[in-house]
Amino acid sequence: MKYILIFLLVSPLATMAQFNSDKELNLPDHDLRRIHFGINVGANRSHYSFSFHPRFLTLPTGGVNDTITAVESLNSTGINLAWLVNLNLGQHWDIRTYPLDLVFTEKAFQYNLTYPDKPAGESNVTTKKVQGITLALPVQLKFSSDRIANFKVYMMAGGKIEYDFAASKAAKGNEELIKLKKLDYGIETGIGFHLYFPVFVLTPELKLSYGLNNVHLRDNDLKYSNVIDKVNSRTITFSLTVE
Repeated sequence: MKYILIFLLVSPLATMAQFNSDKELNLPDHDLRRIHFGINVGANRSHYSFSFHPRFLTLPTGGVNDTITAVESLNSTGINLAWLVNLNLGQHWDIRTYPLDLVFTEKAFQYNLTYPDKPAGESNVTTKKVQGITLALPVQLKFSSDRIANFKVYMMAGGKIEYDFAASKAAKGNEELIKLKKLDYGIETGIGFHLYFPVFVLTPELKLSYGLNNVHLRDNDLKYSNVIDKVNSRTITFSLTVE
């Protein structure tokens, strides 16, 4: 909801972009170019969608993991930095990608513990953070409306693959972290609008991303890992692109 509100608050820029539109059409040849480029900066809100392992659901009282009574994935905020390449396919259709797309996140799991190991720093409510430094490669198909003065709306959908540099570090040894796979893939969908100014085009966009790969490297010997089965990433991103 926060990102939707931000998206709506940016909409007054559309009025600025169309100011004096009867007198001047900004960048009239912009959409006629075959290829154009942009710089993208955004903020994301992400968490993990996960399922419990049957071992957690069926473990009898007094078992190895009965100290964990509940697990929750917490939302966290990160940033995106990307370089946009857009290929014009026709009047309403474009295909675009981000050859350099860096995503910084810090997701977290919160555990309720019946018997916390207080000398080890645990409490009844213990949070385990999972930092991510991801290089993504999305490919998106964009459908745009007709241009109305200095304003245009679009929708997009596509897929992506991601490589998490921080996941390899977690998988090598830190017993206190949830271990994750380096490679992920998923689908994306979003909506945005182009605001045409005299020397640049500003594009606010709201995007939803759904990870399809189970990125959990489950370890039976780790109490924070063996209670969880599948883990999939979920992200909502608000970004601004300057073309």
